[in-house]
Amino acid sequence: MRDQDDGEHDGTRSGEQDRHDACAGAGAGDGDGGAARGDGAQDPEPRRGRPRSAAAERAILDAVITLLEAGEPLAGLSIERIARTAGVGKATIYRRWTGKEELFVDVVRDMEPVDPPVSGTEGLADLRVMLESLRTRGLAQRSSVLLHNIFAQMKSHPKLWDEYSGTVIAPRRELMLAAVRRAVAAGELRDDLDVELIDDLFVGPMLVRTVHRPDAPLPDDLADRIIAALVQGLAPAGSMAARA
Repeated sequence: MRDQDDGEHDGTRSGEQDRHDACAGAGAGDGDGGAARGDGAQDPEPRRGRPRSAAAERAILDAVITLLEAGEPLAGLSIERIARTAGVGKATIYRRWTGKEELFVDVVRDMEPVDPPVSGTEGLADLRVMLESLRTRGLAQRSSVLLHNIFAQMKSHPKLWDEYSGTVIAPRRELMLAAVRRAVAAGELRDDLDVELIDDLFVGPMLVRTVHRPDAPLPDDLADRIIAALVQGLAPAGSMAARA
């Protein structure tokens, strides 16, 4: 369902009616020129022609980024403006995303470093891969003012943050928990502690460095140092002596 702040053409129109009109005019807006906004300013020059499917999706994601780089807040973006900037019809967007929340989450995922693959069979090794991914995402936010600002805006919009949390953060957490369970099963970690607590102990230090202490260093070996420090207290009895 679309946000009520889309503000397209007539604020009195319902989201369902606007969506119906978009579908009825599928492709009608593709390749529109740079129409003037209501405040007299011009939107960024739209792309011309009717892109193919993959190209259309790329054009839509790029259009959102272009508008954000121009200083538009997330709350001020409408599906209509995004479609006009991308040079596609609104129906093209609605065929791929149910509303702005889903679209914006994909924009953020497109801007973030790609999540690396994990083996799905290793324990501590997979934990290290995912901790390192968290570190690189933290570096990306620090180096990109736009990405940093997007996250700051997302957190002030509950529907958008809930969408990101449910579709991005939650699956990542499940992968971490699965790796912890594999590490416990393989005898790499103690089996007398709550799995979620163990996961929090691994993720917590990295989150503190990447989110709560933006000036804290994020050295290349941080994931290894976190794991080494924790394993000394979380390894099964006798395992550290055996490794020595």
